[in-house]
Amino acid sequence: MITRPAFTDTLHSEWIKFRSLRSTWLTLGGLVVVGLGLPLLSADPAAQGYLTGTIEEQQDWDPTNGSLLMFFIAQLVIGVLGILVVTSEHATGLMQTSLSATPRRHRLLGAKVAVVAAVSLVAGQALAFPAFLIGQAGFAAAGVPHATLADPRALSAVVGCGLYLAVIALLAVALGALIRATAGALATLVGIVLLVPVLDGMFPPWLDGLLDVWPTLGGAAVIATVPDPDYPQPWLHFAGMSAGILALLVVAFVLFERRDV
Repeated sequence: MITRPAFTDTLHSEWIKFRSLRSTWLTLGGLVVVGLGLPLLSADPAAQGYLTGTIEEQQDWDPTNGSLLMFFIAQLVIGVLGILVVTSEHATGLMQTSLSATPRRHRLLGAKVAVVAAVSLVAGQALAFPAFLIGQAGFAAAGVPHATLADPRALSAVVGCGLYLAVIALLAVALGALIRATAGALATLVGIVLLVPVLDGMFPPWLDGLLDVWPTLGGAAVIATVPDPDYPQPWLHFAGMSAGILALLVVAFVLFERRDV
């Protein structure tokens, strides 16, 4: 009698594969360098911008967000991690072996999603809090207004930064499963999180609702303490972005079940 592996067995197998890959540790190392290095390097220029800014610019000064802007690059690094969890097996041919061991394909992809979700959630929070503290220390040293976690919405913004990175990692898993090629999935991720936001304001009015839930636009509004009039309910926008990524994951699961390897 053939015994099919339980989901916990598949999850354990995916965790072993994840932590045994050199690319995993290189990517996580890059995430640490970006997440902690950028607040350290950008604190003084940001402080000088405050000191030389207009009164209106000083009133809009958001030290919390200023110390968390590393998310703009960190989202690409953590995205690479999510993509490689799927595409590396397609590239090496290991996916065929994995599917032979786990015939129920939804279990295999579900285990990958669970591993990436857990790791990215921990990594995102572990990165956001030190980045905030480093940035605020730099602002204090430069003699400009700085924040503490006790300030209104500061803790919410820091936690939101970590959650945002985790959701972007799940978006990357979905893209990896849909496209099945590292270069193509990464190019698509760059388009979603970087190019579309840059083109914001060039779209017709009927697309405004779509941009409200677009990554790095509506979703990223949670990484701020100064209200943005374009995104008055940041957590609602973040929920909309998360729902869109969840829908994309559902599509990825459906196609993963139906496609040949």
